[in-house]
Amino acid sequence: MRRRSPWPMSVVNLLRLLLLSAIWGGSFLFMRIGAPVLGPTLLIALRVALAALFLLIVGTALRKPLHVAAHWRHYLVLGLLNAALPFLLLAYAAQTIPASLLSILNATAPIWSALIGAVWMRAPLTIPSAVGLMLGFAGVTLLAGVESVSLPPQGAWAMAAALGAALSYGVATTYARSARSVEPFANAHGTMAAATLLMMPLLPFVVEIPTPGLAVVVSVAALGILCSGFAYLLYFRLIAEIGATGALTVTFVVPVFGMLWGGVFLGERIGWHAMLATGVILAGTALANGLTLRGLRCWRKSGRA
Repeated sequence: MRRRSPWPMSVVNLLRLLLLSAIWGGSFLFMRIGAPVLGPTLLIALRVALAALFLLIVGTALRKPLHVAAHWRHYLVLGLLNAALPFLLLAYAAQTIPASLLSILNATAPIWSALIGAVWMRAPLTIPSAVGLMLGFAGVTLLAGVESVSLPPQGAWAMAAALGAALSYGVATTYARSARSVEPFANAHGTMAAATLLMMPLLPFVVEIPTPGLAVVVSVAALGILCSGFAYLLYFRLIAEIGATGALTVTFVVPVFGMLWGGVFLGERIGWHAMLATGVILAGTALANGLTLRGLRCWRKSGRA
């Protein structure tokens, strides 16, 4: 493995991590603004198309080839499971449930990944991983139980869709670990290009195209260019600098920003149950993925990631 410095999380990488968390936390705010106006299909088609265009421009400038002939199946799988499907499910949920709740439910993705990985690889769960899975699902149960009282009738379907998006991310992560290695930038660009192609057949089913206001236009642009295009570049840069284990810690900070942006810009109230459920879910995520304090200390002392 590549040798790291004794302090793998430098100030620069810490700032990158916080910036990425803030951007991805903002994606739930932008979906909450855009989805009720444009609908899930049109919003996500615009999101992935803008992201693909942005990455095409960057890739052309940096001379980053996609090698479509060799990897097109790989791009289609990731385009479906890591972009088009979860984005659609989250946008559907964003029509009904608050941005803060979306960000908390989305934080279960690594828990799904750990469970799917254990089944896929036929590897028995360790005791900490099993406890982590139980904690994660307990947090979701607490959150869903309390929120269901105040949500409209379709709120249960919206929460199920948000959890389905997290499940899709978990499947995509497990697939990516077992698939052949593809250069990170090509993965990001190929994923968004494939997602754009997958969304095109759904566009004829968009019955009405409304005239969006400035807030919706800004939200669409931010979702495509900032939250999908630029964020992918930042994420893969973090993986290269601090490794996959270090980059995974972004999961713990995204819900914080999701709740912050929802509260500041949409006036969403964060109840005690949301804070408690978030803590339980993130603790379960850490255990399910082996991110114990002891493990992180060993990782830091070894200088490896």
